[in-house]
Amino acid sequence: MNHGKLETLTRLGFAARGIMYVLIGFLALEAGRAEDGAGALEVLNGGAGKLLLALMAAGFAAYGLWRLADAALDSEGHGSDGKGMVMRLGGAASGVVHLGLAYIVAGMALGNGGGGSGGDSTREGAATALNLPGGWTLLIIAAFGLLLVGGYQLFNAAKGSFLRRLDSRAASEAWVKAAGRIGYAARGIVFLIMAWFLGQAGMEGRAGEAGGIDEALTSLPQTLRLLVAFGLLLFGLFSFVEARYRRLRDPADMLPGHANGPGNGR
Repeated sequence: MNHGKLETLTRLGFAARGIMYVLIGFLALEAGRAEDGAGALEVLNGGAGKLLLALMAAGFAAYGLWRLADAALDSEGHGSDGKGMVMRLGGAASGVVHLGLAYIVAGMALGNGGGGSGGDSTREGAATALNLPGGWTLLIIAAFGLLLVGGYQLFNAAKGSFLRRLDSRAASEAWVKAAGRIGYAARGIVFLIMAWFLGQAGMEGRAGEAGGIDEALTSLPQTLRLLVAFGLLLFGLFSFVEARYRRLRDPADMLPGHANGPGNGR
């Protein structure tokens, strides 16, 4: 796949993420339904919506591959110190999650069943881990990783560091700054709650304690739930901005021997 195609599909992935989060937020605000990503996308699972789902599946796959390649090659310039490695590992985890979304959404587009509940899939994953030797430890480690990701989302919201990755035309817009800050804060809250659920599942050895975005929203008092849902909707809108204005670097540029890679005087 050449650079242009990879960039186009990755931008499609940002747009797909935007549609997913807008739907999650909208359903929680307007219909009182707490859904995870796959559950929210069930709204599109029919008629012409299947074509959109197919495009989104391609976008999620490209986005996931881009995240994994960045984690390996550091095309985003995070570095190899402790902070940089945590961010790269977080990016790798995001890549795996989005490849999983691509698989689920592709199945929906092809008529191979729905996305199911995020909480159910999270509990199934927790149950699989608990069946392994020392599985509770794996859940604790995963919970700690999710805790770090949630904390980083909140840090990103407070510092506004996400704006550095945007074209200056978009980064200077007040509404983009607000949508990004509120959106990252909402995601941070959701991830911290999910980390708590996963940690409880590990400590108690009960997969039923784990939960996804839908359970995280449901656990909140109504007013806070609506505020967080609004934040997730705004994060979806911010993702549309990223689809158009995100500065992307092809991870292949970091490979030795490439014109822009290490050891080529650039």
